[in-house]
Amino acid sequence: MESFTKVQLNDWQLSLLTAAAFGTDVQIAGSRELTAGFFNTAYDLELSDGRSVILKVAPDPETETLSYEKDIMRAEVEALRLVRAAGGVPVPEVYSYDDSLQLVPCPYFFMEKIEGQPYNEVKESLTEEQRYSIEYELGQYQRRINAIEGTAFELFGKESDGSGRSWRETFRSMLLNLLQDAVRLEARLPASQQEIEQVLELYLPALDEVTQPRLVHWDLWGGNLFVQDGVIVSIIDWERAMWGDVLLEYYFRHFESSAAFYEGYGSAFTSRNELLRKQLYDLYLDLIMLIECYSRQYKDENHVNWAHDNLAESWTRFTALVL
Repeated sequence: MESFTKVQLNDWQLSLLTAAAFGTDVQIAGSRELTAGFFNTAYDLELSDGRSVILKVAPDPETETLSYEKDIMRAEVEALRLVRAAGGVPVPEVYSYDDSLQLVPCPYFFMEKIEGQPYNEVKESLTEEQRYSIEYELGQYQRRINAIEGTAFELFGKESDGSGRSWRETFRSMLLNLLQDAVRLEARLPASQQEIEQVLELYLPALDEVTQPRLVHWDLWGGNLFVQDGVIVSIIDWERAMWGDVLLEYYFRHFESSAAFYEGYGSAFTSRNELLRKQLYDLYLDLIMLIECYSRQYKDENHVNWAHDNLAESWTRFTALVL
């Protein structure tokens, strides 16, 4: 996907960053840009010492992004290190991270290259039994991730303001910031900002049931799940990690309906309160998927039209429950 947020590094810059991370005696033997991502730029590098590594480069700090996307590379690095130290969940090793902006005007980090393929790219070629096994395993890993507890509700890697806000207050702030992004970017929404805020307020009391901050990956869709020989070998792209409600996770969204995932997770989450929270998080994700089309200046009209239609359908479902 062509995106306004993705930066391009030339060969000299790639060599400069590689030398800073691995020493001046290590050169780049081969490189290619990975084009699947929508936000950061990623390079697959073959090094002269025989290692294969991934370089991820964040947007320039001055680049137009959504509010929650500010400094999210730091969140990814800290989340990867936390989960790797905790054990029990396969994640790549972080080799180095630099947000000084001294070598290039963007934060970047090097990490281990994972063998295997993104699940979304091979899913249709797998048997029903293989898909069930992978999604059951994903449910187990998801529960282990969500078992990690935090001390405050907040986006991962952010300095805590010590306010001790509830989950309702935290998520309400996230929603309002997103709607302000929509106004700033002149995004076309299915209703006015005021109308959306009024309907959202009817849902927010359901969030009071959530009292323990838990680690949430938040973007664990098939593209961020690497598989090989029918098993999960790595979970990547932790930049949107946060301390929040486990029902924010992607496989709880309306795009997925995996019985294997729920079985692996060990809970169906079918109470009225849980269903209301799922609906609220569905709308939140659908709002993001539309509004980011404006910040990233996507040129693919089919995708932009899909995002508008998807949000319109989501808003219809959402309001039907409360109006």
